[in-house]
Amino acid sequence: MTQELARHTEYEFEYVDGPIQPIPRRLKTNIAWVNLGKALFNSPLLSKDNTVSCASCHMVDFGGDDGVKVSTGVDSKQGTRNAPTVLNAVFNFRQFWDGRAADLAEQAAGPIHNPIEMASNWRQVITKLQQDRYFSRTFAELGVKSITEQHIVTAITFFEESLITPNSAIDRYLLGDRTALNAQQQRGYQKFINLGCVTCHQGRNIGGNFYQKLGRLEQIPASLRHDKGRALVTGEAQDKYVFKVPSLRNITDTAPYFHDGSINTLEQAVTIMAATQLGKTLSDQDVDDLVALLAAFSAPPLTVNDLGSL
Repeated sequence: MTQELARHTEYEFEYVDGPIQPIPRRLKTNIAWVNLGKALFNSPLLSKDNTVSCASCHMVDFGGDDGVKVSTGVDSKQGTRNAPTVLNAVFNFRQFWDGRAADLAEQAAGPIHNPIEMASNWRQVITKLQQDRYFSRTFAELGVKSITEQHIVTAITFFEESLITPNSAIDRYLLGDRTALNAQQQRGYQKFINLGCVTCHQGRNIGGNFYQKLGRLEQIPASLRHDKGRALVTGEAQDKYVFKVPSLRNITDTAPYFHDGSINTLEQAVTIMAATQLGKTLSDQDVDDLVALLAAFSAPPLTVNDLGSL
């Protein structure tokens, strides 16, 4: 085991008085491992037939997802859930819609072994990486004599930990720049708090930090009832339609919406959430103000040149 594997990404967290917390503007990491992780994230060698990479479903420069209802894996097989964004995923308390992975490291193995995603296994992946000139050389330069699944997961995790989106308009506003939000967005922010949206969408990721039942107060639309959510993991009746609350970071870039990608617009999503989760019917002005606010949650991810070195 190399010394680098014991080192972790360090974030410079900032805290404000309020339910939403800003994304760290600076971090320190092992840049060599980040670069290797980026190469692995973009490599189709992780899939059975060398056709699918992590980046196939999680396009970092386009919201961190793939912009379609459900993703396509090897042999053109399709899943049943919408690909969540990889941006800021490090700040989620669990991974996947149903929370079945505890962290990014555990999550990384899932798609590789999933028969409708990458349909591969560690033995096949390691063999291909060892035979690849770039990957065999780069791992060796990092002190890895024999590639293991832990080395692969570590590299991908380092890369994903760097995919954060600081300096959005909402973060600048929270950190004291009162001009960062326009008048409509400021109205939307007050409504976001007063209506109760912030009950579930708060914290550093504006969501992503606990589970919630979809349809808490009112019945959810029929299109959203096919997936039983976390109950498929736990087998418990009380977990029916329970999902991890999604982050609203970069939400304007990640349509379509909800766990099955069945909702196409933010206006629809906001209206459904108000009714089913808050028991409230919004006016057109309320919806417009809230959607305007949601645009303030977006920012581009850091690049390798933005990272500090451990």
